[in-house]
Amino acid sequence: MPTCRLIILDDAPALADLVRANREFLAPWEPLRDEEYFTEAGQRVSIGASLAEHERGRSLPWVIVAGDGSVLGRVNLNNIVRGAAQSASLGYWLAESAGGRGVATAAVRDIVRVAFADLGLHRIQADTLVHNGASQRVLERNGFVRIGLAPRYLKIAGRWQDCILHQLLSDG
Repeated sequence: MPTCRLIILDDAPALADLVRANREFLAPWEPLRDEEYFTEAGQRVSIGASLAEHERGRSLPWVIVAGDGSVLGRVNLNNIVRGAAQSASLGYWLAESAGGRGVATAAVRDIVRVAFADLGLHRIQADTLVHNGASQRVLERNGFVRIGLAPRYLKIAGRWQDCILHQLLSDG
């Protein structure tokens, strides 16, 4: 089964290859991207920004890695908030070729465990487009519950779209 680890700058070439190869597959689920995003240099910029947020304690940016070491996607805790909230937002994507085998479900399970056990968070929120049943199933398998509908919540694929809001609370 694939594993997850902290992203590193050396992941830029593999991620650039992956986002280019999955550009059409991922397009309906992501914001519009400029052409630089699909290059190694663009991925280095993205990774650098993610690692800077990680150093500030505001994110946990991981890559999902197959047994052979190849990168399959990403899973991230973003917008980590401390204080009274102790919460974060979850995001993930997976290459089309890795779908349907429980890889995303396992990656989400791993980052949730770290969020609650290691980071001491209380709540994780994840949002899906209304028509993204596959992602909703990943969340449901990990114990997330639907808490509402946010009209025109995220600008995905160039237009404001409704999202289903999900949350998972720690046992503590």
